[in-house]
Amino acid sequence: MLPPLESCPALVLNADYRPLSYLPLSLWSWQDTVKAVFLKRVDILSEYDRFVNSPSLHMKLPSVIALREYVSPSRYPAFTRFNVFLRDRFSCQYCLKRRPTPELTFDHVIPRSKGGRTTWENVVTSCTGCNTHKGNRLPDQCGMRLRRTPWRPRTVELQENGRAFPPNYLHDSWRDFLYWDAELEQG
Repeated sequence: MLPPLESCPALVLNADYRPLSYLPLSLWSWQDTVKAVFLKRVDILSEYDRFVNSPSLHMKLPSVIALREYVSPSRYPAFTRFNVFLRDRFSCQYCLKRRPTPELTFDHVIPRSKGGRTTWENVVTSCTGCNTHKGNRLPDQCGMRLRRTPWRPRTVELQENGRAFPPNYLHDSWRDFLYWDAELEQG
C-alpha cells in the first residue's frame, strides 16, 4: 500500500547542500515541492517510490531537494522560548538535567521585579522544580548556581545544537544529507 501524499514531504537543502534548518527540520509539502521543481527553483537529489500524476505528467515525488540559489541564514535567531531551550540544549541551567519540553520553563536570572529584562542575556532554561525553588530571588540568594552565563547565540550555534536532537521521523533518503559533515567514529 502506498503512503498518503501528505506523508511524503521533501527535505529542503540550501544550495550548499546543507539543510536550511535542523530544528525544525526544513521540510516542504509535496505540493510546494512539485511547484518548485516546475519553476526550476530546486534540483531533485532523491525521490520516493511514490508517483504523482496529471493529464500530461507522471513523476516520482522528490524526497530531497536543493535550492538552486543560496539563501543566507540570518546571523542571529529570533528570541523565542524554543530557541532558548535549544541554546541550552533542553537542559536546566541550574541542575543540568535534560528534561522533555513540557517539563521546561524559562527563568529570568535577574527577576523582572528586580529590574531584569526578558532578553537572551537574562533568560535561561529551567526545570519547573528549580524555577519554583529560585522563585523571585537571585540565584545566590537561594543557594543556586547558574552553570552557564546566558548569551545571545548566533544562528549557526542553534543549528549545531539542533543536529543533536533529530526529529522523530527521518526518511531513509534524508540521512546522508543531514549528517554528511558529522565527525566520523574512529576505530
